[in-house]
Amino acid sequence: MSDPVTPRLAATLILARDGDAGLELFMVARHRQIEFASGALVFPGGSVDPNDADARLRGRVEGADTAEEAMFPVLVAAAREAFEECGVLFARAAPGGPLVTGERAAELGKTYRKAIEAGEIGLAEMIEKEELVLALDRLVHFAHWVTPPHMPKRFDTHFFLAEAPLDHILRHDGRESVDSIWITPRQVCEDAEADRRTVLFPTRLNVEKVGRSATVADALAAARQAKVVSVRPMSEAAGEGRLLRIPKEADYGSGEFLVLGGSGKGARILNADGSARLIPAAAKRP
Repeated sequence: MSDPVTPRLAATLILARDGDAGLELFMVARHRQIEFASGALVFPGGSVDPNDADARLRGRVEGADTAEEAMFPVLVAAAREAFEECGVLFARAAPGGPLVTGERAAELGKTYRKAIEAGEIGLAEMIEKEELVLALDRLVHFAHWVTPPHMPKRFDTHFFLAEAPLDHILRHDGRESVDSIWITPRQVCEDAEADRRTVLFPTRLNVEKVGRSATVADALAAARQAKVVSVRPMSEAAGEGRLLRIPKEADYGSGEFLVLGGSGKGARILNADGSARLIPAAAKRP
C-alpha cells in the first residue's frame, strides 16, 4: 500500500450576514470540471501560497499578533481568497479604521485581482503599494479539518468565520466557481437532503454549526469562545454507507455519523443510528 498523500495547507472563509430570514452564508458552486468537489456548494477558499508568508505583510496587518507563526500565512490566505474568489477586501486605509469601501474594493479588484489569482504578484504587493492595512482581526478561527489518509487528494484546512462587509459586492470568480448564492444554513441542509445540491461532509457539519446562531454577532461570539479541535475523520464500512468518526469535543453534535454516498462527493448524512440529522431552525433576528 502506498503512503498517504501529504495534505496541502488551505484556508476557507465562512462569510455571513444577517438577512430577513436569519443568518445567511455566502457560498459558491464549484466548476464541474474541477477535480476536487466538482459541482459542490462550498465556502470560498483555497491552498496557502508561498507569497502568503511575505515578510512585508508583517508590518501591515492587524489581528495576527497573537497568532502562532505557522498560522500567519493561513490567515493571509483566507483574506486573499476572499478577495480573489468573492471581491471582498478585508483591509483598512489606516490602523483601527473602517474597512475600505465597497467602491474602492471593486476598483482594486479591477487592478489587482486577476494578477493575484494568477500568481503573478502576491497580496503583499497590493497592500504595500496602496498603503493598506490587512484586517485579519475580522477573521475568527472557526474549525480545522484534515482530509482522511485514504483520499487521493488531501487538504489541511482551517476555516475562518467573518461578517461580510455590507457595501462590498460579492460575486464568484467565474473560473473555479461558476455560481454564488446567499443562503441560510437551513436551506443548505434541506437542499442537501433533497439531493438538489452537492454538499460535502465537512461543509455540511460546519453549516450546521454556524446555523445554531440566529445572528452573525452570536455566531462570532460563540466562535471566539470555542476551542478549535482538529478533525481527522476516520472511516469504516457500514452496510451501504460509511461510518465516520470525529472527535466529539469538536462540537458537531456527535462523534459518529452515517454517510450514504461516494467518498469525496455529495452524500446523505445521518446520525450513527440511521436517524435523520436535525436541520437548523430558520431563526430570525430579534
